[in-house]
This record gives sequence, structure tokens and C-alpha cells, in this order.
Amino acid sequence: MDASQIFLQLAIILVAARGASTLASRFGAPSVIGELVAGIILGPSLLGWLEPTELIRLLAELGIILLLFEVGVDTDLSRLAQSGWRSVAVALGGFFLPFALGFGVSRYVFGQELLLALFIGGTLTATSIGVTVRILRDVGRQDSREGQLVLGAAVIDDVLGVLLLAFLYEFAQTGDLSMINVGRLALLVGLFFVLAPVLAKILSALISRFASNDESTGVVATLVVALVMLFAWAAHASGAPELLGGFAAGLALSRRFFLPFGAALGRDPNFAEKVQREMSPIVSLFTPIFFVTVGLSLDLREVDWGSAFVWLFSLSLAIVAIAGKIAGGFVLKGEHWLMKTAVGMAMVPRGEVGLIFAELGRVAGIFDGPTYAAIVLVIAYTTLFSPFWIKIFYRLYGDRKELA
Repeated sequence: MDASQIFLQLAIILVAARGASTLASRFGAPSVIGELVAGIILGPSLLGWLEPTELIRLLAELGIILLLFEVGVDTDLSRLAQSGWRSVAVALGGFFLPFALGFGVSRYVFGQELLLALFIGGTLTATSIGVTVRILRDVGRQDSREGQLVLGAAVIDDVLGVLLLAFLYEFAQTGDLSMINVGRLALLVGLFFVLAPVLAKILSALISRFASNDESTGVVATLVVALVMLFAWAAHASGAPELLGGFAAGLALSRRFFLPFGAALGRDPNFAEKVQREMSPIVSLFTPIFFVTVGLSLDLREVDWGSAFVWLFSLSLAIVAIAGKIAGGFVLKGEHWLMKTAVGMAMVPRGEVGLIFAELGRVAGIFDGPTYAAIVLVIAYTTLFSPFWIKIFYRLYGDRKELA
């Protein structure tokens, strides 16, 4: 594609994202809905002006990595640690329940083949951490108790999704399963999460000292972006999603991150604030590209709107996809039903993670046309409607003493 066409496409995406999010906010809808709908309107589903080219997807990936970096910087690690076992419980419940329900409906109600039913169940396990975080920000709950719990659960959910994807893909390619390969991948991902924040903290201390001796404009932003990209690469090399590398780097740069030997590194109390201040415009520039690209990736013209199977199958899967995630919130012990519901609802959006599963299934020849169309509809349901449910929920119950 000609370079000038790429510039035009990016201009359209940025302007459309800003205009649509402003319009959505004016009508009382979460701003992320505006950006998602802008992608659907501009993409193959409606006008067909844009398509998610490799470059646009790359910029979208950069946007979600930077968004997760910002989330990590804002995260209170002590609160995240306090919700640790509860986040694990929510992640496991919200992972295995949709998988079992999706597999059961596909296999025993609609008579799908084993591998196809497994892939469908795997697609329903996904939680889009990017969409979820943005929704919580739109309703002002990203720093709440349930917000921290959902963040931890969504991160774990992403890791479990990667392991399941590797598991199913190997099964699809070889017809056999190697627990050794899956175990090796799990070990690499675990090592990344243990070592990455520690190394990032050490590097951030070096960046802080270097920046204090260099008055050049943008030096902090330049070095921090380089650090985020480095850890995105490291996450991919270990088998984890790249966006989790951004999250790990953000955690290490948080004001509340600590190390047992942290005193030896020295601390600059103003450095985290400077990082946030200089990175905020960069994050705001790239993040909308990600949400528009999610909309561009939903080709609703592929759906056979006259097919009774597509409607019945997609609605059945949507019901179990939503019910499974909400039920995952109810595994929490000793919490009020409002808290459990809020957590479960926040885990519902599938977004780009679900699309990755669906696309892999289509490329591997596992999903036929009607099944792929049904899966795309489920992803659209859960991604586009979840922000409305969550906003209405908080409008009704959000002031009940931190959800009882």
C-alpha cells in the first residue's frame, strides 16, 4: 500500500475514534463503545473504507501494550496482592465454566465434532483485558476493590488462554497432546512474571538517574517506551502475550512497587509522576487505534443473517458465555452478591482475545463458515453490549458502600 494511503487511513481512524467516543459519552454510553462502533462502521461490516492491514494491527498492538503499561503504573500492587487468591478463583471459575458450557452446548446439543467443540469452548474462555480496563475507567471503577480483583483475574485469564490455545493448536496440528510442551510453556510464562518486574525496576532506576542528568525534552518518554517494547518482546519470547510485558513494566514503574533490595537502587518519588505525565499523551494517541481495530476486525457481512442455525447457535453460545463469566464471580467466598455480579460482568467482554481464537480456528480449517459467523456474533454481543450493562449496573448500585 502507498505510504500516503496509510497516512490517510490513520488520520481517518484517529478522527473517527475521537468523534465517536465524544458522541458516545454525550449520549451516556461508555466512550469505548464509540470507538468500537467507529471501527464497525468504517470496516468491512458496513462502509468498507478500511480494513485491518498488518500495519494497522501492529499499531493497535502497540496501543494495547501501552494501555496495559498505563494500567500497571496506576496499579496498587499491595491491593493487587491482597486480592491474589480471590483473583485466581475468579480467573479459574471464569475460565473453566465458559469452557465446559461452550463445549457441552456445542458437542451435546448441536452435535459438533470433538475438536470443533473444544475450540468453541476455548474461544468462550477469553476475557479482553483491554476492553475490560477501558470500561472500568469509563465508569470510574478502575481503582476500586473489584477493579483490582478483575485486573488480576483478567491477567491470569490471558495466561490460561495462551496455554489453552497452545494446547488446542498442537492437538489440531498433530492429533496428539504433549503435556511436556505445554508444561514448558507454562514454566517460561511463570519465570517471566517473576523476573520481569524485578528487572524492569532495576532498569527504571537507571532511567531515573540518567534522566536526572539529562535535561533533553522527552528523554523519559523515549527511554520508557523503549523499556516497554523490550518487555513486550520478552513476554512474547517466553510464550506470554506481548501486552503482559507492558503491564509488567508498568507495575515496576508504579509508585507502590517495591523490592526486598529496593533501598539499594535509590528512589525518586517524583519519577513515577513524571513517567505518567510524559507517557499519557502517547498512550492517548495509540490506544484508540486498538479499539477501532477491534471493530474493523468484526466482518458482520460474513454472517448469514437468514440462517436459523447461526442465530440459534450464536444466541445459545452467548448465553453460556455470559452466564459462565458471571458465575465465575460467584466463586468468591464471603462477598456480597453485588460485588460478585460486578466482578463477573467485568469479565464478560471477549474483544480481540476472542477474535484471536476464532481466527486461528478459521485459518486451521476447524471452523466452517456458519460456525465462524456464530462465533463472531458472540464476540460482538459480549464486546459491544457489556459496557452498557456495566454502566447501568453501577448507575443503580454503585453507591452502595463499595458494593456492600
